[in-house]
Amino acid sequence: MIHPSTFSIVAFDPADSAWGVAVASKFPAVGAVVPFAQAGKGAIATQSFANTSFGPNGLELLASGMGAEAAL
Repeated sequence: MIHPSTFSIVAFDPADSAWGVAVASKFPAVGAVVPFAQAGKGAIATQSFANTSFGPNGLELLASGMGAEAAL
C-alpha cells in the first residue's frame, strides 16, 4: 500500500549565511502553504494540515532571537 506523504527540509549554509526551504508532496499547491523564508530571519516548513499562521509567526520568533527549538 502506498501512503501519500509530504517531505520538507530546511537548511542553513553558514559559509554564506544562506537559508533554504523545500517541500515535495502528492498534494497540489503545497508550495503555497508549507515553506516560509525571509531574509535576515530564517526559514520554516509547516506541514501536516498546515496552519498558514505558523510560518509568519515562527519567522517573527526567529527574528526576535529565539532559537529554532524554542520557536517550535
